[in-house]
Formats: sequence, structure tokens, C-alpha cells
Amino acid sequence: MNKSIRIIIVIIVVFANNLFAQKEIKLSTTNKKAIKLYNEGKEYYDARKNELAELTFREAIARDPNFIEAELLLAYVYTDMIQYKKALTHYERCIEIDPQFFPEMYSSSAAIALKFGMYEKAQKYFKAYLGFQGAPLMMKNLAEDGLRDCNFAIEALKNPVPFNPINLGKNINSPLPEYFPSISVDGSKFLYTRRLKSNKTYTGFNEDFYVSTNNGNGWQKSINVQPINSMTNEGAPTLSANGRFLIFTSCADPVDGYGQGRKGYGSCDLFYTYNIGDNWTKPKNLGAKINSRNWETQPSFSADGKTLYYIRGMGRGNSRQQDIWTSELTPQGVWTDPVRLSNVINTDGVEESVFIHPDGNTLYFSSNGHPGMGGLDLFMSQKDDKGNWSKPKNLGYPINTFNDENSLLVSASGNLAYFASNRAGGFGDLDLYQFKMPENVKPNKVNYLKGKVYDLGSKKPLAANFQLIDLETGKVAVQSFADEATGEYLVSLPVNKEYALSASFDGYLFFSENFMLKEGSAQEPFRKDVPLQKIEVGKSVVLKNVFFDTDKFDLKQKSKIELDKLVHFMTKNNTINIELGGHTDNVGSVKSNQILSENRAKSVFAYLVEKGISADRLTVKGYGDTMPIADNTTEKGRAENRRSEFKIVSK
Repeated sequence: MNKSIRIIIVIIVVFANNLFAQKEIKLSTTNKKAIKLYNEGKEYYDARKNELAELTFREAIARDPNFIEAELLLAYVYTDMIQYKKALTHYERCIEIDPQFFPEMYSSSAAIALKFGMYEKAQKYFKAYLGFQGAPLMMKNLAEDGLRDCNFAIEALKNPVPFNPINLGKNINSPLPEYFPSISVDGSKFLYTRRLKSNKTYTGFNEDFYVSTNNGNGWQKSINVQPINSMTNEGAPTLSANGRFLIFTSCADPVDGYGQGRKGYGSCDLFYTYNIGDNWTKPKNLGAKINSRNWETQPSFSADGKTLYYIRGMGRGNSRQQDIWTSELTPQGVWTDPVRLSNVINTDGVEESVFIHPDGNTLYFSSNGHPGMGGLDLFMSQKDDKGNWSKPKNLGYPINTFNDENSLLVSASGNLAYFASNRAGGFGDLDLYQFKMPENVKPNKVNYLKGKVYDLGSKKPLAANFQLIDLETGKVAVQSFADEATGEYLVSLPVNKEYALSASFDGYLFFSENFMLKEGSAQEPFRKDVPLQKIEVGKSVVLKNVFFDTDKFDLKQKSKIELDKLVHFMTKNNTINIELGGHTDNVGSVKSNQILSENRAKSVFAYLVEKGISADRLTVKGYGDTMPIADNTTEKGRAENRRSEFKIVSK
């Protein structure tokens, strides 16, 4: 709800129930007929017969044009009837009659002026209200926020940002409202919410998912997503990076209980489903960790495959509070206890339509609690290396206006954004649009990594678990699974970073790789297929993320990420015995290379034993430069030959 309208509603309740509830007050008129009409109008107003109250107050004012009490109550009647511009006319008339009569007539005038983008007028009235001396200012805090927004908006109008919204067309939009878009990181799937007309079975409005695909020739005709959609509401979807895991909001009807038997913890809960081949699984509730007796909605699932942001709402009506919360999915598939984002992001107002960009660090959201244009504005904030969010930045005018803006989605490239709007020229009601993102609010650059996980021997696809770890920080950048039917995976990662890729599947040796991810595009992603070997005696794995300085055998810190994977593998497969082998290139003497390779293998041995792996399960061998796997005449080949390996000895 717009902050200015919150001000008006509170004033109506307070003023009508207190000041005008008094039976005997000294009125500003002596005209008996006007007083009689005024009292009749009050009775109509108290009985919520607003049309009769309007006519009666107008007659009273006709008897005495300076009858300020009748003018003020007529303004409240129009406010109650949501005829705000008429209300403003009568609030301003009160100010003309007696500028000192009642301070809240200024805040009411300012609130309506702000609602319709009349910023200079709103600024003048807010200043006048806050300048009152010796009178209680019931709306002081909200008026201060309103004045802050006026000051911001006046400057924003002087410095507009580039903005040219383009309708996404008839294959996505319809005469019905479309909103809350979501897109896969490669831009091939576009999922959104459409509000349907009520039907005979269910009389409330019904929200369903629709999906469109892009085959390189634009968005194709949208189709209803089955079997996810039910007779009640499914909305606000968020897709995983590969477009195969979906989290969404579902609200069961409290009376009829529709919703395909989806039992929730509150009025609206978050559910999930995933795609196998071409089919979506039956949706399941995300559970009591995420969902509560309040209502949860508008999820955004990060491209790291483990971080969820969403909106939790508490309270109703004017006391409604909406904040952004977050939770992480552990490697064991359990959600952590949700945490409310700090007050840097959340306010005492409304935050909604949260979206975490595929870079994992740039958050976009709507709020009416930060300095803006008056209603819900779109903001961005970025997370630093310590996990702290920056002060939210308003996306600027005319992306933001005096109306409510939400449903922002930013493409993985950061070049395009999508949003919902009911602006003129659309197909009807809310339509989905795209526009080019201004440079100063773009996210960090990312690239796409895609490939296929498969059995090295049979080429059969495997639904392996895989992780990508930022070698500089040691933190998991992405955690996900390959598709069960195809073995394919698709992830998005920040560019110009070095990553360790590991994949594992029961009965197989884990996979180890490292690479520097450079800039690319959805059309030219970084490709890395992952062949897995079955656990068999004699099979070996090169530990490509174990690092040593030149001519040294002390493990570098970032090697421990890889070795912890080996510890996990040995713990899970507790009957396996392995040989730890060290290898060098052919630079240096044969003897020195032999000693160096042995010492490096011993360093790995010592680390595993320290982590609890029995020494009886481990043997150590240095091979020196006797077993090259690449050409020693090039630096790249020599780098490949300097390696650590483990080999299955028995199982």
C-alpha cells in the first residue's frame, strides 16, 4: 500500500473517531440549516452511507461556503470512496478557510499530492504540517518520510535515466494480467503468472503459471504449466539456473480447500517441483523451516542452487508488514533456519518482489520504505565479501514513478530487465515488458557453464551431485544436480574467477577439475562435460585442485578444498584402500624429482590421516617424472604432468 494512502486512512480513523465523535462542539457556522445538515451527514458517514453523506455535506456547504467542519468531513467521505482528487480539492479548501484549523488537513493534502506525483505541492504541504507549533502531529513520522520522498523525486525528475520499455508481445501477454516473471539463465525459458477469470467451481480469482520458450526466433506461444496449476492460486515462480527446479507460491482456499490437497502451514506457502525430461513432478511443500503460520510468497532461488530469498508477510490491513527473508539448502538437502535480512534492506514498510541475480550478490526488490517516488519503488543492493548488503540504490525515474513498481527480473547478462506494467498501449491490464538496464544499476558480469555428466564407459547420463567452489574464497559458488533423464547441467557464475569443479555419484569415483571462467554469452557458454568412472581396482583420479609452490611440497591453502572431497569419498566408501601418487615434470634432476614427488604424496597422506582416515588404508608412492600424461616440451604440458593422483588398490 502507498505510504501516502496509509497516512490518509489513519487520519480518517483517528479524526473521525475522536474529534467528530464529540456530540457538542462549537462549530464555525451559525447557520442553523447548515448545522442540521451537517449533523445528518455525520450520521450517514458513521453508518457508512457515503453517497448520502456526500450530498448532505454539500448542501451544508452551500448554506455556508466557509463551513470548515463540513468541508473536512466531505474530504473524508471522498477519501473513503477512493475519490482522492476530489478529496484533495476539499482539504485545500479547508486550508483556504482557516490555515490553523487542524494540522492533519496539511498532511492529508500532501499525501494525496504525493500519490499523484504532484511533488512540489506535496513538499509545500508536508513542510507546513511539520512546521506546526503547539499541536500534536499524529502523522509526524510518516510526514517526514513523505517529505523525504518529495525531495528525492524532485531531484530524480531532473536527472532521468534511459528507459524505453518494449511490450513482450501477444505470445506472452493477453487481455488478462501477467506479472511476476522468471527466466532460466540461458534465456530459453520464460515463466510467469497470469491471473485468470473466476470459474463456476471456485469463485475467487485464480492465478496460474504460463511458460514460453525462445528457440532463437523470439518468444513462442505460452502454454499453461501442467500438472502444477490447480483451481486456486499458483504464482510468483522462481526457476533454478537450468530451468528444471521450480519454487512457487500456492494459496489454498480456507473454506473450500482446493489446491490438489496441498496442505500448508499458513494462508500461502512455498512449494517446489522439478522437471525430469519433459515432465514436472507433483509439487511438495518446502516444509516448516521455510513456511509459517504467516504467509510466504514471491521466492527467488539463487543460481548457486542453495540460497533462497522470499517474502514473509505478517499482519493485515494497515498493520501489514512484509520483509525479505533468506535460507540456505545444506548439502544434506535440509533448509537452514530462515533469517530476516538486516534493516539495511528491510524497513517498517513493505518489501516485495525480491530477485537475486545469477551473480549471487546483486539483489533487486520493491519497497516503499526507502527514499523513492512515493509508492513502491525498485531498488538494488549488492553484497560484499563479508556478506554485508550495501545501502539500497533507487533505480531512478522514469523506471520508478509515483505509481507502484514491482515484478522486476534482470537477465543473466545484466543487459535486459523485465517488469509488469498496466501502461497504455498494452494488451490489457498488466502486461510484461522489457527494457535495457542503465549502466549504474547493472549486476556483476556472469557466464554460463553447461555440460553433461555421464558414465565414462557406457555414456549413460548420471544425475550426479556437483559443486563449483571459488578457489580464492573457498566458498561454494554453486551446488546442484545434473538432470536425471539427460545428465545435463547449466549454471551461471561470476566471471574472471578460478573455480574448482567436483562431481560425485554413488558407486563412482569423484570428478576433479579447475578452470578460469572468462566472459561469454548464452550463445557461447563455457562447456565442461563430466565423465565419471565406476569404482574399480586400478582406476585413478587426478587431483587437479591440489596445489604446491614450485619445487616445494607444502600444501597450499586452496588444496584443502579438494582434499576434503577425498576425505568425504573415503569416509563414505569405508572399505576402499588407495595409493597416493606424486608426479613431476622433467625439469630438474631425476633424483630431485623423485624426492619431490614422494614428499608431495606424503603431504597428502598426512592431511588425510589428520582428518581421520586410517593410515592402514593409504599407501604412498613417488613416481618422479617417469609417467607423463602430456608433452613436457610445453609449459601447459609440464603443468599437467605436475600432479597428485589417487588410485584404487582394493575395495
